[in-house]
Amino acid sequence: MTRGGQPKDRTGEPDRRCIATGEVQPKSGLIRFVVAPDGSIVPDLLEKLPGRGIWVAADRAALEKAVAKGLFARAAKQPVTVPEDLVARVEAGLADRVVHLVSLARKAGRAVAGYEKVKDWLAKEEARVLIQASDGSARGKSKLSTPYGGRFIGCLTASELGLAFGRENVIHGALAGGGLTTRVVEEAAKLSGLRITTDGGTARRKGTKTT
Repeated sequence: MTRGGQPKDRTGEPDRRCIATGEVQPKSGLIRFVVAPDGSIVPDLLEKLPGRGIWVAADRAALEKAVAKGLFARAAKQPVTVPEDLVARVEAGLADRVVHLVSLARKAGRAVAGYEKVKDWLAKEEARVLIQASDGSARGKSKLSTPYGGRFIGCLTASELGLAFGRENVIHGALAGGGLTTRVVEEAAKLSGLRITTDGGTARRKGTKTT
């Protein structure tokens, strides 16, 4: 699978239909929206808000289509207000979500940052996910490779990775396996679909597990 790919082999996960593409797929690849009491469309990134869910694929073109074509009102079967900056809000919210999850992994001892530490984890096969800043030097990033059977995340900026690791800027990071890492990969895949980067977002190589 390429660096922009996303797994579709999740078993037992509920499927939902995207209002923009009409495709049915696991909800891990979609973004949930609800209608607020005032009639406005609100992204529900944690999927906990009350109300009937309206689902859109985690893809910038699909979300822009849903906004432009009035598909939220059609799905809600009522007049709704769609914020002009809805796409930007979703992107920012997903970025905050990924940063928060990476930060949790760091605090749990499941993440490291810095070229030498990441290189060491890769050599010891402790890393299951390689993270590199989208605005980092291509030459520098090319010196590290995605772990065999692991994943790559490249949709965060150096400053965003810095927030996750408590530093000003971070170019290289790595995650060990585990349930939290799986959540990071899933949320990063959504962010990658909304964000335009030069080297893609989340991918896996010759394997499927992050545990």
